[in-house]
Amino acid sequence: MVFDGGPAGRHTCDMFRAFPLRLVRLAVPAVAASTVAMMMALSGCTSSQAAAGANPSGTATAAPAPTAAPNPSASQSPSPSPTPPPSLVNLKTGSKGDAVTLLQQKLTALGYWAGQVDGNFGDVTQQAVFALQKAAGLPRSGTVTAETEAALNAGTRPTAKSTSGKLIEVDLAHGLLLFVSDGHVDYAINDSTGGGYVYYQDGQRDVAITPKGRFTTFRVVNGPDRSPLGLLIRPRYFYEGFAIHGDDYVPAQPVSHGCVRVSAAAINWIWDNNLDPIGTTVWIY
Repeated sequence: MVFDGGPAGRHTCDMFRAFPLRLVRLAVPAVAASTVAMMMALSGCTSSQAAAGANPSGTATAAPAPTAAPNPSASQSPSPSPTPPPSLVNLKTGSKGDAVTLLQQKLTALGYWAGQVDGNFGDVTQQAVFALQKAAGLPRSGTVTAETEAALNAGTRPTAKSTSGKLIEVDLAHGLLLFVSDGHVDYAINDSTGGGYVYYQDGQRDVAITPKGRFTTFRVVNGPDRSPLGLLIRPRYFYEGFAIHGDDYVPAQPVSHGCVRVSAAAINWIWDNNLDPIGTTVWIY
């Protein structure tokens, strides 16, 4: 077959379109497509002409798009669920561990003085739990109940009566000693005030009542001070023989003769931080 000429000077590619390509298809049906492509290339046909010759309709047929293989990296393993915080329910004196640490942190954040955050539930932590339970109006057990944990998580705090100035408030109804700045309760401490019982001093009958009113800290004793009614640890006197002082026994109920009793650890903290200097207003209501 001659490829460089044709009848009446027609281009070879035209000849393939008019007749020879059909002959190739009819006469040599088994010829591979690659052979036809080579023949077309030798004749100088363009790729679009070759496609037209291969498709009688003259329309190029697009090859199907390859299907993308699945990407193994596209599927990611689910993220692990965050570890829930430990339950604080049933924590009490003697408890230890991360749950106690969390309890102490939450109490401190709300202003309940809980001492050092050390994961040990001791007397100081119990005093802070007493204070929280008093502020929330819950039974004063000193053990973290479900209701106590709910009050803690709700951010329960005592409220002050004063709106301005820096002073100490003693809330007799709730049994709390509050350090207040411009109406904000900075710290709340469990206290025990006058128990309301009858007692006798030097043969004279008296009732254990904490006086109400506005007073001023006027005298302090940096050490134990023995009074006719017992030993006062580092007392800070605000009226006659009445003082805010430390004691080794501070329950959640009023039991004192009339003084404002706090734990020995609490009075030491008050002294160390100078929270009740002489001249401080002490408002008892």
